[in-house]
Amino acid sequence: MVTRGARGARGALGGRPPTPFDPEVRAAVEALGAGRREPMTAANLAERQARDAASRPRLTAEELRDGGRFEVAELRTPGVTLVSARPAGLGGPLPLLYYLHGGAMVMGNAWSVLPTVLREWAEPLGLAVLSVEYRLAPEAPYPAAVEDAYAGLVWAAGHAAELGVDPGRFVIGGKSAGGGLAAALALLNRDRGGPSVLGQMLLSPMLDDRMDTYSAHQMSGVDVWDLTSHTTAWQAHLGALYGAPDPPPYAAPARATDLTGLPPAYVEVGSAEMFRDEGVAYANGLWRAGSQAELHVWPGACHGFDGLARHAALTRTARAARTDWLRRLLGAG
Repeated sequence: MVTRGARGARGALGGRPPTPFDPEVRAAVEALGAGRREPMTAANLAERQARDAASRPRLTAEELRDGGRFEVAELRTPGVTLVSARPAGLGGPLPLLYYLHGGAMVMGNAWSVLPTVLREWAEPLGLAVLSVEYRLAPEAPYPAAVEDAYAGLVWAAGHAAELGVDPGRFVIGGKSAGGGLAAALALLNRDRGGPSVLGQMLLSPMLDDRMDTYSAHQMSGVDVWDLTSHTTAWQAHLGALYGAPDPPPYAAPARATDLTGLPPAYVEVGSAEMFRDEGVAYANGLWRAGSQAELHVWPGACHGFDGLARHAALTRTARAARTDWLRRLLGAG
């Protein structure tokens, strides 16, 4: 039997010239070395998870407070742990960014992403943040992560007063797997009649389990991600649903056939990443459904370019665009 990942690997080499990298991004990708780009497989998944946990430690609340710059607390709610953070000294109620970390649904944690989220958005915009420690696959496949995300969102809305947040100005967001999970949460929240959500920020979102877009094949192994790793991640996340003709849209948001009634979206991808075409298609689907979306395709950007090339001109431009969208969204709210 030939797996989808194996077909994809041939497709990536089958006469599809890759989209070129931005020069500063290219230098950052080349600096990774071959070892850092080894494909993730079922056989090495546990080792990759351990390596990731060592490289992305769970920062303590004291470390995240940064000498009193931020107020930080770990909240153990029924069913899910949330890390609450905000700039120190701000009165409420504040807008809330409900953030879902990346890591291909199998790695990452709610603590390690907070320094960047606090620096880039919470401090300049006066935002409160809840970072969600959702369960990871393959130990907890679908629907664990999205149900954790929904449970935390409902809890936050019900405890808005004690959190010091405005329940009318909740924004959900995430990057990579977290971006896909944020899109899934927006769908699930709409269908369950959940809390009010002002917007959804989807950064290089992991949306489509089929892995049959042009960019998925074109950029596999050229981008920092590849189809072998992507297959492993989707198999872990979907579990018994992997390969099914119609998994739920809350598992793979690209499967959604109804994108009406969703909150305004910010969708960002790089032109030189595997997730490019599924992100563009999702934004187009939102427009066709009469929903609002702002789409950015950053030229020459790979997956996770802003973390790799932190000081690149392209990274500065992308960060400014995200912040500007949040500022306009919250001002309108």
